[in-house]
Amino acid sequence: MEKIKIQIILGSTRPKRFSEKPGKWIFEELTKREGVEAELLDLRDYPLPFFNEPVSPTRLNGQYSSDVATKWVNKIAEADGYILVTPEYNHGYPAVLKNALDYPYNEWNNKSVAFVAWGGGGGKRSVAQLREVVGELKMQAVDEAVYIAQFWKYLDEKGNLNTETFRETALQMLDKLIISAIELKKKRGKSVY
Repeated sequence: MEKIKIQIILGSTRPKRFSEKPGKWIFEELTKREGVEAELLDLRDYPLPFFNEPVSPTRLNGQYSSDVATKWVNKIAEADGYILVTPEYNHGYPAVLKNALDYPYNEWNNKSVAFVAWGGGGGKRSVAQLREVVGELKMQAVDEAVYIAQFWKYLDEKGNLNTETFRETALQMLDKLIISAIELKKKRGKSVY
């Protein structure tokens, strides 16, 4: 069986951010799966300018005015599915993540996506907004998501994340994401003619 590639995208670039902890945990869980290649993407490594292209990304055909944008879009094109790892800021998700979602368009189409979020209430409102956006990008979101409410309560004395509370949900989410990514990859490989 051909491998599928899942990219975990850290949706925050702030200093002392929490996103690395759940991002690395989900990455480690994915690396245990046969037939899955996992890749951790950090938006800090892609300092995208705010989207200001002269036309919609649906019509850019890879012709971006920024080398960083071209690098980002090409990287996104490699994957079969994604996990967006995001905090909740003021009932929404970070602008840096929205900007990263806005550059590609065709590269997101017909691919699977899942969410890991946190905040005072677990990040549910940020995921609700993301579900609308990824739907417009023609992505298929899995139903399960990992919500970490008051994340600081799940850190040990060394600052490590205790994942036992969320592990079962995360495993179910990953199962559904992988199944969806495999099915969509098969469909993308078929001609409509």
